[in-house]
Amino acid sequence: MLGRFVSEAGVSDVFVNPDGTVWCDRGRGAERADGIRIPAGEARDLAVRLIALGGRHVDESTPCVDVRLGAGVRVHVVLPPIATGGPVISIRVQRENPISFDELDAHSFFSGVGAERVRELVVRRANLLITGAGGSGKTTLLGALLALAPSEERIVVLEDVAELQIAHPHVVALESRQPNLEGAGGIGLDRLVREALRMRPDRLVVGECRGAEVRELLAALNTGHDGGAGTLHANSLADVPARLEALGALAGLSSSALARQSVSAFEAVLHVERSAAGRRLAAIGSLRVDRRGRLEVVA
Repeated sequence: MLGRFVSEAGVSDVFVNPDGTVWCDRGRGAERADGIRIPAGEARDLAVRLIALGGRHVDESTPCVDVRLGAGVRVHVVLPPIATGGPVISIRVQRENPISFDELDAHSFFSGVGAERVRELVVRRANLLITGAGGSGKTTLLGALLALAPSEERIVVLEDVAELQIAHPHVVALESRQPNLEGAGGIGLDRLVREALRMRPDRLVVGECRGAEVRELLAALNTGHDGGAGTLHANSLADVPARLEALGALAGLSSSALARQSVSAFEAVLHVERSAAGRRLAAIGSLRVDRRGRLEVVA
C-alpha cells in the first residue's frame, strides 16, 4: 500500500494522517500524494502489522511505538484514542549508503561554520552534543562525523530505535527494548549506557537523549571517555540549556549540578537547521556556567 512511496528514490519520509491522507517528503517538505486515502480500519491493521514486523506490539495499552524494519526504515505509530481521528503512521526512510562528511561539505552543509573546524573537533576527540529540530539532520551529521574516527577505535552506539548509519569497521550497536505485554523485560537507554561502559568503548554515542539517560551519559563523559557524542531535540542553540535542564530534572539533577556536569562533559554544541534551502550546520557553541550557577550556551 505504501511500498511504492517508500521505495521511490529521493523520498525521506512517508506519513499517514488520521484522515487517511498520505504525504511524502522528497526534500522539499511534505507533499500530499494524490489518489490515495486509507480508511481508519485499514490504517490500524497496517500499523499493527508494521510494528509486529519490527518485533514490538502496539495496542490501546501501548498506543505509541517506534520500530526499525531491516537496516533502513524506521516506523512510528500512534493509535486512537491518543491520535484523535484515526491512526498516525510516520515512516523514515534512510539512504542505502550513509552520506559522508565530504558529501555534506559538497552540499554546503558546513558553509556557515567551516568544514575544517568541525573535522578538527572529531580528530582531537572532542565530546560533541548535536542539536536541532526533528528531521533537521542530527543523525545524518552524527553518522558522517563518526565515520571520520580512526578505524581501530571501537564505537558503541546506543539508540531507542536504531537508525544511525556509520561507515566505520568497528561499530557496536545496542537498541532499547519495549516491555512485554505483562510489563516486564523492558531495557531503556539508561541501562544501555551502564552496559556500554563495560564494553571498553573508545567513543560512546547516545543516538538521542530523551530522559533520565542524560545522567548516565554525563557521568560517562566525565570519567575519561572522550570522543563521545549525543543528540538532543532543540529549536535553537539558545534553547539547548533549557532542554538539558528539563532532562536533568527527570534524572533528579539540580540545575547547578546539571550545569557543572554538562560543561565538563561537552566541548562543543553543533546545532543543525532545516529550511527551504535544505539542511545545514547553523552554529557551533560551547556550554558554560553563568553567575547564577545555571547553564548557558555561547556561540
